[in-house]
Order: sequence, then structure tokens, then C-alpha cells
Amino acid sequence: MSFGISEIYTNFSKLGEYSHWIYALLAFLAISGLRKPITGYTMKIMLAVTSKTKTDFPKKMVKSFEGPFRVLVGFSGIYIALRLLNLPENVDGVILNLFRSLFIIAIAWGFMNLFNQTSGIFESLAKRFSVEVNDILIQFIAKGTRVIIIALAVSIVVQEWGYNVNSFVAGLGIGGLAFALAAQDTLANLFGGMVITLDKPFTLEDWIETPSVEGVVEEISFRSTRVRTFAQALVHVPNASIVKEPITNWSRMGKRRIMFTLGVMYSTPREKLERCTRLIEELLNNHEEIDKEFIVVRFNEFNQSSLDIFIYCFALTTQWAEFLRIKEDINFKAMDILKEEGVSVAFPSRSIYFENQRPEGVSQLPDTKEAGDKKTQ
Repeated sequence: MSFGISEIYTNFSKLGEYSHWIYALLAFLAISGLRKPITGYTMKIMLAVTSKTKTDFPKKMVKSFEGPFRVLVGFSGIYIALRLLNLPENVDGVILNLFRSLFIIAIAWGFMNLFNQTSGIFESLAKRFSVEVNDILIQFIAKGTRVIIIALAVSIVVQEWGYNVNSFVAGLGIGGLAFALAAQDTLANLFGGMVITLDKPFTLEDWIETPSVEGVVEEISFRSTRVRTFAQALVHVPNASIVKEPITNWSRMGKRRIMFTLGVMYSTPREKLERCTRLIEELLNNHEEIDKEFIVVRFNEFNQSSLDIFIYCFALTTQWAEFLRIKEDINFKAMDILKEEGVSVAFPSRSIYFENQRPEGVSQLPDTKEAGDKKTQ
């Protein structure tokens, strides 16, 4: 019996040598199993508290940190398990630095989610302080803020590992001139993007035309403006180049111009020509999709083969397809007016007149029919 008790004691003693491994495993399993409930209940409590505030900024902040918090809870199980293993001091210091670096990265991740252009935080702040912002400015500020967050996170993580950031910053001052010379194009594009953002010659989804490109603006970044052409090609135009060119923003038209010339035959009587002109003008004045502010319909010119009626007006739409539909409707109705008045549209033609004179040395011109009969014989 004594032998059995001593054997059990010996086995427990051996088991005690591995107790820290058992505790580490149990801690890891417990935290891993409770990760979802811990995250879920914590988020519910935080959302319930922030929902009582007057602004939605605290609520958006909680949602932005939900993913990083879930990751931190999961890695905290690994961290606690490793600390329970009684590892050497140098290894334990590395693990501590790793977890602290992960904590900094998680915080940076949360702030990047918060200041993402799709989070709506910039719209909320602009509304709060009564500041007008557009999509381009929001995109520009969002990207700039995220770059700053990444730079701060990297510098803090580097300091956590014992590196001196101050010497690196001082080195930037020495090499600043060389860097500026090497990055002239990049800086020019950056300032070009700022000009686009502040001057607002166009915005996202605008149809623009420059000497180098025509299409719809899809994105404006620090370096370039991305334009989707009507052939579905994607063109990246450097900001420094596009701000130097004349830019036509077709999306900001209030109306589209209709201008064409309607030529009728020279045989058209004056009365009918005048009546057709007045009827076409009346058609445009009564058309619901034509701007009534400025309409011109005039008999304008004696052309080579036609009498030209000049038609000038504006469609109220700026959409290309709608504009073509309105123009087609006007063309058809103008054709109906000409048909009702018995007036024909002219086509390019040339009339040749022969003067009835005898050439020198010829007493009489042969009769056409007689000359033809002789040729047949």
C-alpha cells in the first residue's frame, strides 16, 4: 500500500513539472472558445452606450474597432498561454514586444476603418460643422489621413523594438533636397490633385474632355486621375498634366445645342418658304423639351443648290441619348411640315445650259436624229 501511495505521489510530482504547459493550453482553449461571446457582448454593450449620444461618431468608432478587437482577443489567448510557459527572459521580451506591436497595429487598423471614405465619418463631420465637401475632397482627405495613420503606426512599432526614430527623421532633413529633386513629378502630381480638389473643375462620374482624353472620371488619387473612355478603355492621366490643359466638363451643361441647316429646292415659291420657316419656328416654341429662351429659325442663305433655312435652339436635357431622341423628333416633324406644304428637300445638283450658237466654219449644225441615223448605218 505504501508502495502505491509513493508511486502516485511520484506521478503527481512528474505531472507538476508540466503543469505550466497544461495551464497554458487550458488558457488558450478557454480564451479561443470564449472569443466570439466576449467580442459579441462587448460590442453590444458599447453600441448600447453610444446609441444614446446625439451624434453617430461614437457608434461609427465602435463599429470601426470591432474587427481589430476580435483579432486582439484571439491573440490575447496566445499571449497569455506563452507567458504561462515560463520562457527565458529574452524570449519573453520578444513575445511582449510582438503583442504590443500587434496592439498598435490593431489601433491603427481601427482608425483606418474609421477614416475610410466609405465610412461616412467625413460627411458627418462636415454636416456637424456646416462645411460643404464633395466626393473628391472626401477621397483626398481619407487617403491623406490613412497615410498619416500608417506612418505613425510604423514609427511607434519601430520605437517599440528599440530603434531610434529621431536619427531617421534628422536624416530626412539632410537628404530632403535630394529627395525633392528626385520626386519633382510626384510632388507636381500631388499639387495637381490638390488643385483639382479645391478648384473643382470636375468631380467623380463627370463626363470631361481634354486635348488628351475624353470620358467619365472614375477616380482621383494623389498621382493621377482615372478616366473611363466611351470605348471602355481606362486612361490614367497625371494630375500635373490634366490641370495644365483646357478641360470641358460636359456633365455641367444646363442644356444641349441643336444647330443645323435645312436646304429646300430653288423652285420653292417665296410664300411657301416663308410659311415653312414660320411653322418650324412655331414647332420649336411649342415643343416641351426645347428651351424657349433662345430659338432662331431664319431663311439664311442662297446656297449652290438649295435655299437654306438655319435652325438654332437648345434641348433641355444633357443626356446624349435623350438629346438624340429630341433632335430626331424635331427632324421628323420638320419633314412633315415640308410634306404638307409641298416643299422638297434639296440635294446637291448642277445645271448646265448650252447657248445656241454655231461654231466658226460650220454652216449648219446637223440634226440630232439625222446624225444618229447616219451613225447607225
